[in-house]
Amino acid sequence: MSNSNLPDIPDADRVDIEAALFRKLLAHLQKYPEVQNIDLMNLAYFCRNCFSKWYVSEAASHGIELNYDQARELVYGMPYGEYKDRYQEKASDAQMAKFGEAQEKATE
Repeated sequence: MSNSNLPDIPDADRVDIEAALFRKLLAHLQKYPEVQNIDLMNLAYFCRNCFSKWYVSEAASHGIELNYDQARELVYGMPYGEYKDRYQEKASDAQMAKFGEAQEKATE
């Protein structure tokens, strides 16, 4: 038995809290598009595109058809092409080298 001091949160409340946190995280990422995906990936081993893929997967597990482009629009807050044109910068050689390592970690 654990000696945790965590409160007992009913499952329904936990799901609501986690959903709200996810929405806040997406809103935060949408508010700060200068935070580049490659930097997220290199530091945390996930990025907005990862969220989009996870979104598609979870939607499918609930019988909801959602394609990758639709999921990216939900995550980015706009069509991906528009986001890319407005905010995405070209990655440096150093960022790309680190990205290769991060991709390996992300798939572990």
